[in-house]
Amino acid sequence: MQDLTPGFGGLSVVSFESRMADEAVLLIRKYGGQPISAPSLREVPLEVNTEALEFAERLMKGHVDVVLFLTGVGTRAVIRIASSRHDREAFLRALAGATVVTRGPKPIVALGEVGLKPTVTVPEPNTWRDVLATLDRRLDVRGKVVAVQEYGRANAELLAGLRDRGAEVFRVPVYQWALPEDTAPLVHALRGIAEGAADVLLFSNAAQVDHVLEVAREEGLEASIRESMERLVVASIGPITSEALRERGFPVDFEPRRSKIGVFIQEASLACPALVARKREVRVQIGVWERPQPAAPLAGERPLPCLDGSFMKACRREPVERVPIWLMRQAGRYMKAYRDVRSRVSFLELCHNPQLAAEVTVTAAEQLGVDAAIIFADILLVTEPMGVGLEFLRGEGPAIHRPVRTAEDVDLVREVDAESSLGFVFEAIRLTRAALAPRIPLIGFAGAPFTVASYVTEGKASEHYLHTKGLMLRDTGAWNALLGKITRATTDYLNGQIRAGAQAVQVFDSWVGCLSPHDYEMHVLPHMRRLFAGLQAGVPVIHFGTGTAALLELMKAAGGAVIGVDWRVELGAAWDRLGEVAVQGNLDPAVLLTDEPTIRREAWRVLDQGRGRPGHIFNLGHGVLPQTPEENVHALIRAVHEYPVEKV
Repeated sequence: MQDLTPGFGGLSVVSFESRMADEAVLLIRKYGGQPISAPSLREVPLEVNTEALEFAERLMKGHVDVVLFLTGVGTRAVIRIASSRHDREAFLRALAGATVVTRGPKPIVALGEVGLKPTVTVPEPNTWRDVLATLDRRLDVRGKVVAVQEYGRANAELLAGLRDRGAEVFRVPVYQWALPEDTAPLVHALRGIAEGAADVLLFSNAAQVDHVLEVAREEGLEASIRESMERLVVASIGPITSEALRERGFPVDFEPRRSKIGVFIQEASLACPALVARKREVRVQIGVWERPQPAAPLAGERPLPCLDGSFMKACRREPVERVPIWLMRQAGRYMKAYRDVRSRVSFLELCHNPQLAAEVTVTAAEQLGVDAAIIFADILLVTEPMGVGLEFLRGEGPAIHRPVRTAEDVDLVREVDAESSLGFVFEAIRLTRAALAPRIPLIGFAGAPFTVASYVTEGKASEHYLHTKGLMLRDTGAWNALLGKITRATTDYLNGQIRAGAQAVQVFDSWVGCLSPHDYEMHVLPHMRRLFAGLQAGVPVIHFGTGTAALLELMKAAGGAVIGVDWRVELGAAWDRLGEVAVQGNLDPAVLLTDEPTIRREAWRVLDQGRGRPGHIFNLGHGVLPQTPEENVHALIRAVHEYPVEKV
């Protein structure tokens, strides 16, 4: 079999690693890269580590209940420092008597060297949030003294989280970070980055980010470095480093499966050539998107990491470490960045502009930290080429100027060639996929045939759908002809989105809840089955409707890997009825108008109903309301990501 693995393929790769700088250079060279070594850290042991010595004394007196080891080097250092003042075996016996928590495999190895095993482990990859989530599942720290081994810097969020849970926190610092004594290699590398002489940056420690920025500022290079991020790939060894990069305004284009330097560099060598090519197709600047030039397919290109992320796994009902979340109307009027764009263009102009549509899609996903992005568009765009006269009226929503209410009207509805008439959506998807972090899947979408037909017949949103039901019941032939045209257009449209780069698609049946089960089965179900049967195999489809408590079994029969439910039905009860299928939902959007404690309580109530069932995707029961405070949306994302769920 031919080996298509390209390695770095001659790319210039900057490593900021210090302690393992030589090993990093050898690995980069081994995997086909041109290494640029730029050590950015120096470990400075504390000359008199009073905190570590006090910790040892308190532990040996039985005054420490829980010990949290964050790093392997730090674990060894604590044991070494304690043994310099106290009997080593007595200290190890005292440590064995405490509840020992380790973050990742390295502290486990360090403890194993002295014959100890942890009580609780936090698996990789992880951040401080995962540490707290594991403790919530495995260990009640209320009223306990928790000693936290620190390495280089204190983690304020972790310490605050422990205190919020009622723990008395005792910090045990081990080292402090400083710049290297010789910063010349780092300065040389930063100048090369600013001048375009680098392709990939490897960050293997969160503290490296601050030191790179510090030296860049001193050299007057910060602006150039940030601008260079548009064309090169930023690779992070794991979630903690990724958080540090994002908090300081840097993108994160790649993260390995395991936070080990060897795995990191090997996997980066496989992923980075394609990522570099993609980033050079589209240059993203603040408020400015440039149209990329088409590029030939890359030989040996590997699947995007997002295909094995939590959202896609949940679609396939595979085990996940945490419930994924994304939101309908993820980019909307509640978000300042979106309002800034809308202040310059109308809604339809935004939909028709691939660069702007991609910008608001990516901005929303990145600012919120959700597990999936959804392309910015509208379910009625498919009606524009039908010739029904779509317009969005300020303050009133969509309007159809030539509504379809008779057989003669149906005859005038044009068949849609999605590629020629809706290509701007496909272009927006291509731009978005190129700019979006590879770990984030992109969802395409369309309106379901009934919902689109209801707009086309009513001319606007309706309470009773009298024109829609009148055509459906009075002239079944005309109704089926209309839904046939819409179904064919929607099938073509969704498949075009998939070809353009969407990893999943959602079908919105926003108004189907107005129908009885009998009317749905007779007049809608056959068209929905044709739609789902015509979509590209292997791509998850989310089937969502509102007011559908009476239709759930029929919706499942129609098709879809995931059934979306609104807030009018309890998620657990809906799932009991649906059986073996993934389920999306279903917090009432109005909850986001309350406060953070209420949001967390209500979100966790929904999550409790899905606990233990594979395939839960958290979402609202409909879109984010325009008046929602933006900070409340962030609070919801945090609440879902911090929910203490066992792997399901």
